[in-house]
Amino acid sequence: MILPFAAVMAIMYFMMIRPQKKKDKQLADMRNSLDIGDGITTIGGIVGRVVAIKDDTVVIETGTDRTRIRFKRWAIQDVEKLVVD
Repeated sequence: MILPFAAVMAIMYFMMIRPQKKKDKQLADMRNSLDIGDGITTIGGIVGRVVAIKDDTVVIETGTDRTRIRFKRWAIQDVEKLVVD
């Protein structure tokens, strides 16, 4: 009786929990590797360039009028690294 239950739990771990933890770690690494000048996209779809970084907040500049907006790090979805030639 215990063996099938353990098998189901092991399958759930390897199919659901482990990949999600790996994805969460990749997102955390991406958010922690932010530098000033990097382009970002937030989870709300706002695109901008990083101008300041604090402990858990990031200030970005967006638009032609250079509007500055402050976001929490967890709200960053994608980072485009600044390429220096």
